[in-house]
This record gives sequence, C-alpha cells and structure tokens, in this order.
Amino acid sequence: MPVRVGLGVASPDERILSTIQAVGGEADIVLFSRPGTTDSLGSAATVVEAEEPEAALVEALAEGRIDAAVRGTLPASSTLKALKQAMGVDHLERIALLETADGHLFLFAPVGVDEGWTVAEKVRFVERGREIARSFGLAVGVAVLSGGRLGDLGRHPAVDRTMADAELVARLTGAEHTEILIEEAARRYGMVVAPDGVSGNLVFRTLTFLGAGKGHGAPVVNIDKIFVDTSRASADYTNAIMLAKSLAESRIS
Repeated sequence: MPVRVGLGVASPDERILSTIQAVGGEADIVLFSRPGTTDSLGSAATVVEAEEPEAALVEALAEGRIDAAVRGTLPASSTLKALKQAMGVDHLERIALLETADGHLFLFAPVGVDEGWTVAEKVRFVERGREIARSFGLAVGVAVLSGGRLGDLGRHPAVDRTMADAELVARLTGAEHTEILIEEAARRYGMVVAPDGVSGNLVFRTLTFLGAGKGHGAPVVNIDKIFVDTSRASADYTNAIMLAKSLAESRIS
C-alpha cells in the first residue's frame, strides 16, 4: 500500500501539479487546501479542503490519517505554530536536504537561527542525520564544521570555542571535524553540521538564493511524526515528497 503523504497548497500553482506527475504512483499524495484552491488540478490527487489547511494538515498527521506531511506552499508561521502545538514542543529542529549547483545532494543542519547552539543539540543532529542519510541513500559519514582551521587556534575566542565544540561532537558521535572546509564536507559526506544556527542559516540562504543551489525540504527531527518543512521558493516538491516517503517507509520496516 503506498505511503500517504499530505501536501499543503496555499494557492493554484503549477508546481503542485508537476510534483504529483513526477511522484506518480510512488506515493499517495493528499492535498490540503482552502475550498476551491485546487479546482484546476482536476482529479490528479485526493483533496482535503478546509478554511485552515495548516491546521487540517497537522491534525491529519497527528491522528495518523496520513503517514507524513510536507508543508508545500502553506505559510511557514501558521503551519509551524500548529505543528508545535499539536506535537507538544516549544521549538522545532530541522535537517535540510540541499543540492549544490552541480547536482550533489547532502543533508545540512542547523538551518534555524535558534537551533544547534549546544553540543547536545549538535549531537542530536548527527544521530538523526545519519538515519535520514541512510534512508535516502546519501553518502556515508557526518562532517562537523567549525569556524576555522586548526591552525587558526588562538586567533579569536569565539573561533576557538567552535573548534572545541566540533572536536567534542566528533568524539562523542564518531563524526569527523572538517574545520571550516564546507566545500569539501558537502561533497564527501551525507550529513554536514554547521557551528550554529546563524551560520547554518547563512549557508542555506547563500547556497539556495545566491549560489544556484536548491533546497528540497527539511524534516523536523524532534517530534515523533514525519513532517518535512519546505520553502515556497522551491522549484517543486518532488524531492520533499520522496524524502517524506523514505522516512515513513523506514519507520514501517
């Protein structure tokens, strides 16, 4: 039986139809939208209409009526607020699936400015990133970045602290401290961990908005349901759907 994945739809959008066509029978897509929003799609997918599709999508996920959810084009603030309330958490931790300009895929975290500031948080990202990378068939291994090369030790206390944290995270998890060399880490490892949420958010924005790269969704890893956050600037949501599907299948198996 195909995995049922809910996809949020804020307005008529050709990217939704292209996603449905690209996914084909790989997953059973259920669209969550306001009344009349998806009329142009015909019978391309099952549709759940609601005045607050954000709440409807999250409610269906919480109640198990869908196996996974993808935010799609729904607004971030209201959707993520509903998700936090339904899952009983005060913050969300996300791991993004990114693609470089030359087509190389890797997982990356933290991407939220309030995420990844402690060693414990980075350890969780390493552990969950390994699982996701395995389920999505990405390269083996996790790279932990810091604010400089080891030869830079002593140049600034903040840089020293990032290197000490990265060394500790690597020792605790078996990951590798790759210093500040993100250009090498992104091509060699399936999962890359930034020093903190601000630097991670800057990397994400630079790659996807300035550097011709792409963001394909970010699974939330501190809840017990599968929810993939997405950018409304995404070219389509095929990879986000397939990522959600892979995560759901790994839990079923």
